[in-house]
Amino acid sequence: MSAAPVGTREIGRHAVRAELARVAFNRFCLTGFNQVTFADLAEAAGVSRSTFLRYFGTKEDVVLFVFDPVGDVIADALEAGRADQDDWSRLRNALESAVTFLVRDVEHIVTILGLIEQTPALCARLREKQTGWRPGIVARLQKTTSPAHRSSVVADVRVAAALECLWIVLGQWSASDGREDPGTLLDAAFAAFSTAG
Repeated sequence: MSAAPVGTREIGRHAVRAELARVAFNRFCLTGFNQVTFADLAEAAGVSRSTFLRYFGTKEDVVLFVFDPVGDVIADALEAGRADQDDWSRLRNALESAVTFLVRDVEHIVTILGLIEQTPALCARLREKQTGWRPGIVARLQKTTSPAHRSSVVADVRVAAALECLWIVLGQWSASDGREDPGTLLDAAFAAFSTAG
């Protein structure tokens, strides 16, 4: 089931966050993530430091703003998936929805992924986000799994493994500058679970 309709106030807040994130990301690319302060970001965006901090509490969250909806995208795709598919097939297809969402602007997301790879603080914060998404994805997977095969441990392990596949696939795709087909990379990643040796 999709999330409840978003009010105009929340839409306005999202638009402001998107613009602040865009300006900030340009500054990070020019100056370096660790060298930029919130005062620098506020100046670049033409707002006060306190205003900027109302929208983003950390520099990491500014860069990772684009990933905020990913957990919901995966969970919604699981619920909309075919009931006759096994868990791995549904997770693989749900991850493709997430990849499609993320790679709408190839150059931008490749640059973001490059910055994340070079910045330990961003890697750590992205892991925290992934951990935050997992319970919702597990719940949605269990909801759409036959009661006879429903196990919280199995679902948790499968979702954790699938999310790891997502980051490996995105890393490989980014390393190719977006030239490799992400669907093919997903297929290869999930095939690893069923390939012996």
